[in-house]
Amino acid sequence: MRVFCTLPFRALAFSLAACGALSLTAPRAHAEAQLLIEASTGKVLQAENATLPWYPASVTKLMTAYTVLREIKEGRITLDTPLTVTRDAAAQQPTKMGFKAGTVVTVDNALKMLMVKSANDIAVTIAEGVGGSIAGFADMMNANARRLGMTQSHFVNPNGLPAENHVTSARDLGILARALILQFPEYDSYWHIHAIRYGNRVMRNYNTLLDRYPGADGMKTGFICASGYNLVASATRDGRRLIAVVLGAWSGAVRAQKAAQLLENGFNGNRLSWLTPSLGTVDALAPIDAQPPNLREEMCGGHRRKPPSEANEEEPDETPAAVGDDSQAYMLSSLKPANEKFVLGPPVETEMPVVVYTGPAGHPDAVPQTATAAKKKKKVAAKHGYAAKSKKAKKAKTAMPATAKKPATAKKPVKRKVSSTTQ
Repeated sequence: MRVFCTLPFRALAFSLAACGALSLTAPRAHAEAQLLIEASTGKVLQAENATLPWYPASVTKLMTAYTVLREIKEGRITLDTPLTVTRDAAAQQPTKMGFKAGTVVTVDNALKMLMVKSANDIAVTIAEGVGGSIAGFADMMNANARRLGMTQSHFVNPNGLPAENHVTSARDLGILARALILQFPEYDSYWHIHAIRYGNRVMRNYNTLLDRYPGADGMKTGFICASGYNLVASATRDGRRLIAVVLGAWSGAVRAQKAAQLLENGFNGNRLSWLTPSLGTVDALAPIDAQPPNLREEMCGGHRRKPPSEANEEEPDETPAAVGDDSQAYMLSSLKPANEKFVLGPPVETEMPVVVYTGPAGHPDAVPQTATAAKKKKKVAAKHGYAAKSKKAKKAKTAMPATAKKPATAKKPVKRKVSSTTQ
């Protein structure tokens, strides 16, 4: 249920807080889905189109991760299990890590790359290594969806790239997020890694709430043209954890703002909550039998100044104001709720990037890629009991026999200039 004040649209943009609307969301031209639930109980705090079928995009990778963690829990694989990048995996569309076929990566490193970089090649590497094939892994994903009661979901691939019949809903994503949090608390850190470092590359999480919203601790973003910008976000305050789902937002910035506002409403309590009837629990929401909306033209059409592509988790630097969308410009500029506190602050560097690497666990080459060549040689040398020599030392040894002595040369006197200023 949503309550709107009877004000002209432009007046509404400046009077939402005063009239107590249940959401800061201005009227939209296209469909959008939102959901806010309690993680511990599944209680629905806010819902809009929550059971409308939707294309999940890269939010699919939450189910990919769930399927992997279930296999670990049941003892079929471990975090150290090596996975090999195949030609099919290497050929996936960006976003991806870009590894060559034959590269080996552990399950642990693969999960970190999957959740932070949203790497499509790593998703397929996981699927082929754990499920034998993309189709085999999709069967495992769908079996898990049925087990969890995700009645509106059907998965075709592990990465969320466009595919027929690859659908979900905000309801189902809420169920999945709760399952990840409650069933795998020991792996909770995967959902809130701020950034990873591979070699000299630092890749930041597309979920900007992690650096901008107090208490944010998850979970995953997604985008394809047909779905719009999606986000499953979680945050914890005073021991209470909430999950917000936003599907079909105009941009990455808008989806972050909408998710932050949902979470803020949940933590602070809505002043008109007593007018809202109980919505029950997330699994009790009644599914809608409909086709998922296709937002391709609106999201990636030529009317946008810099149209995004399927490969973009984050859109080019464009705000709705650039295309004359007053309601969305308001959503980006109005970062203050009724209590006059900012919902989204400026990015804050709170954690160092987590180092990821290729190679099997325990292998001499499987050292963090941030190490310099010299440090890597020293580590390998120490393990095998010999001294590592620098390139400079090796070059000198090759150029001059051990018995040869460098002839002494007379040093030229150095002329010093006297400065008139004190040092």
